[in-house]
Amino acid sequence: MESEAILNLSNLITDDFAEAVQLIYNSKGRVIITGIGKSAIIANKIVATLNSTGTPAIFMHAAEAIHGDLGLILKDDIVICISNSGNTAEIKVLIPLIKRANNNIIAITGSKDSFLGQNADYILNAFVEKEACPNNLAPTTSTTAQLVIGDALAICLLELRGFSSNDFAKYHPGGALGKKLYLRVQDISSVNEKPKVNADTSIKNVIVEITEKMLGVTAVVENDKIIGIITDGDLRRMLSKVDDFSKLTAKDIMGANPKSIHADAMAIDALEVMEVNDISQLLVEDNGKYAGVVHLHDLIKEGII
Repeated sequence: MESEAILNLSNLITDDFAEAVQLIYNSKGRVIITGIGKSAIIANKIVATLNSTGTPAIFMHAAEAIHGDLGLILKDDIVICISNSGNTAEIKVLIPLIKRANNNIIAITGSKDSFLGQNADYILNAFVEKEACPNNLAPTTSTTAQLVIGDALAICLLELRGFSSNDFAKYHPGGALGKKLYLRVQDISSVNEKPKVNADTSIKNVIVEITEKMLGVTAVVENDKIIGIITDGDLRRMLSKVDDFSKLTAKDIMGANPKSIHADAMAIDALEVMEVNDISQLLVEDNGKYAGVVHLHDLIKEGII
């Protein structure tokens, strides 16, 4: 029932939808979204979606509005009122007060002929034939329809604003999602140890360096430039081939031309390089100079994976 109702919403769209989007886009104020009951919960979600995609929005409970919260609404604000019936007592009290202040009202309602529908400047029709509730009482299909319309508004505004993934990261700095969008390689490598040896470093000292720095790898450098890499795996392969490594040096077992990444690259890009090359560590460069190591475990710890 709900999926069929969502499909039917596209048939209910009128010019009011496009005009409402343009109104919000051109507004100097905020979007105030109000409702009561289950519609209030949907209003809260739409507020969150708009805020996270570049459109300032505030929730105002319809019942609390007439007991002081009406002061939330400023001169240039646009009010979106959500009500399936459009005839609840709180809505009938609230709408005239908003109109008296000359704020534009956008209605998301399942009844165009309701009090809300007749008094709104723009109507976004959220009509559904029946609730999914077998008693046709609990708000189910109707609230799903309201939510979809709210998402559609947010996405249209997002596209009009040219809202990019970089913009998205500004509003989502926390959690795995935010880190994928803003965390850079240097943010991780800068807190790690910086294992390095010279080409003529003895194997014993190579082992000591890798062990002390606890990253399972060391860079081989010359004048601060990366010329090779030695991993735990390289040491094990060496031990399986030779009995006496006392005369060997780093250059004898290092891997030349190792994979590296710039310190300013995104951490998610480092993960991609590791996955493509089936490696667990990646050397970091900054302006052509060795800058450290980023390890797969670092990316896991940061929630990138």
